[in-house]
This record gives sequence, structure tokens and C-alpha cells, in this order.
Amino acid sequence: MKCLDQRDPEPGAMRRALELAAAIGAPGPAIYPNPRVGCVLLAPDGSMIAEGYHRGPGTPHAEVDALAKAGEAARGATAVVTLEPCNHTGRTGPCSQALIEAGVTRVVYAQADPNPVAAGGAATLKQAGIEVEQGLYAAESRELNRVWTRAAELQRPYVTWKFATTLDGRSAAADGTSRWVSSRAARLDTHKLRALSDTMLVGTNTVEVDDPALTVRDLEDRPVGVQPLRVVMGERDLPEDRRIFDAQAPSLHLRTRDPHEALAALWERERRHVFLEGGPTLAAAFLDAGLVDEIVVYVAPFLLGAGRSAVADLGITTISDAFRPRVRSVDVLSPAAPGEEPNVRLILEPHSILEPQKGEQ
Repeated sequence: MKCLDQRDPEPGAMRRALELAAAIGAPGPAIYPNPRVGCVLLAPDGSMIAEGYHRGPGTPHAEVDALAKAGEAARGATAVVTLEPCNHTGRTGPCSQALIEAGVTRVVYAQADPNPVAAGGAATLKQAGIEVEQGLYAAESRELNRVWTRAAELQRPYVTWKFATTLDGRSAAADGTSRWVSSRAARLDTHKLRALSDTMLVGTNTVEVDDPALTVRDLEDRPVGVQPLRVVMGERDLPEDRRIFDAQAPSLHLRTRDPHEALAALWERERRHVFLEGGPTLAAAFLDAGLVDEIVVYVAPFLLGAGRSAVADLGITTISDAFRPRVRSVDVLSPAAPGEEPNVRLILEPHSILEPQKGEQ
């Protein structure tokens, strides 16, 4: 166990709790719908008693994990935890009650719980006479669970829209061919990003025409162990032999064309991060509905001059009304196969889909 600064042990304990929370690995289908949380228990003299972290759905929460290791030594301790202790019974009991029963006298947490179902733990602890402090490394805790936090605030899955395009904005040639617009390096990068979500989403036309597998695959093109849910939305029937319905990963057909209805249904199924890879019509529907939270674009250095656009008509007729997302990062992806040119990856965040940013006058 790491030694802490005995003069002010709580900041060091919180940094350690953040390390523990990240130890489970990147977010994805094995972790959602839960956040990553770490906890450190301190004795009255500032020394570390025990530490714990949450390992995924159905496992003890970070506080309970640490309390179990501490035993009777938890009485009179300070609990330093990255997220406000939960106040509800789900797969496990409320952490606020576990801390009270263990005899903890002080709780320091970083981030308030944005989930209205689980929030209220701080108030319960205070009512029990426990000293509570919030805000230590709050920004770091929020960043650790950036997608989960935003989904909890929105009460719907966070949506990442990914597409690949040529320099002139084409996602397919005039004859419909689109394999491959992006480079192998971009496709490998896409699989890394897919693995961070718990849901893959496309429309019925994409399934009917392109027949994608929508699985997360490794460098040898083999499906990884835990897969996101593959979802197709749309009202038309689909052939049963489409790859999205095979046994490589779970699948779901949502019989709706309404993005709000689709996300509500996925939220009810405890889905927290949707990776949207549908065609231009589905992309435009989500953009029009204001339901895109992040955009990942792979730009390949060639021109087609004609063909399918990455997004359908958004009703924008003048440059001043253009949809102008904020650029979060720009990266050049080095070639991963002989003869390929570098691709550029942009990650963007919409300012507001419902109120497009005006251009310079």
C-alpha cells in the first residue's frame, strides 16, 4: 500500500482512489451501466486502513469492498471515495447505509452522483451524524467517468457518431461501394473506440445493403471476449441471415425510426454509450433531434467527386447556419498496411444541435 502525507492525507488518498477506479480498465460493455469508483479508508491518525474499487455490475461497490477488507478497523475511519456513496438498492445495497453501519465518522467524496436514482447518499450520511465533504478532485473524477456522467445527467445513452469520409465528404462512391473509404489504421482505431461503448447502432438500410458484423475485433480480426449489444433500428423486416443476427454478439431490432424512442428503449435496458455507425439518413435524424454528443470522423486523402454524403439533408441553406461542432482533438493515423496514406481523425463535440452556431459575419 502507498504511504500518504500524514500532514494532509486526504488528497493523497483521493489520488489513490482515482488510481483504483481506473484499475478496472477502460469503460465498456463489461463495466456499464455502472461507473468506475475507488475508495480508500483512513484511520484517525491519517494512515491507510484499506482500499477497494468496483469491478463491474453485480460486484461489491468500492466502499463495500474497502469496508470488507477493513473489518472492525473501519469504525471511526474516514472514507475517501471518488463518487458520492449511492443511496439506493439495485444489484447491491446502498453504500451510504454500509458506511453508517460500519461506524465511519467522515466521508470525503469527489463527484456528486448525477444519477437521480442513486443520489442522496451525502444527505443520508449527514442525517446519521457523519461529517461529509465534497469536491476534492471532482474534475478528475468526472473525467474518469465522462461518458457515464453525461449519460446520467441526460437520462439517456451518450451517443458517439462515427463516420469515414473522403476529402470531398463522400462516404461511398456513386455505385454504392464504400469498402474501404478509411485506411486499415482507421479501422483498427474504430475497433478500439467501439470497445468503449456498450451498444452499436445502425439503421435497417445499412444492415440490408452492407451486412455489417458490428463486432469489436482485435488486431488479428478476431472478436474480443465481451461484445457490445448490436442494435438495428427501423420498421422494415430484415433477412434472418444478416450477420448482425449471428451468435458472435447479442442483437436487438428496435422497430422504430424515432431516435428518442430508440434511446429511451436502450436506457431501459441499462445501455449507457451508443456508438452510432448508421448511414446518412440515420445520422441526420440523430443530429436533427439533438441527440449526438460526440463525433468521430476519419478523413481519407482521396476524392470521389460524386457519391453518397456522410449525412443526409439537414435543411441548412446558407453558410451562416452551418452546423459547427467544437474540435476536441485532431490526430494523424500512420499507415498500418503497405501502400496506404495516413488518415486524419477528428473528434468533435456539438455546441448545440438544436441551435447551430452562426458563422462569422
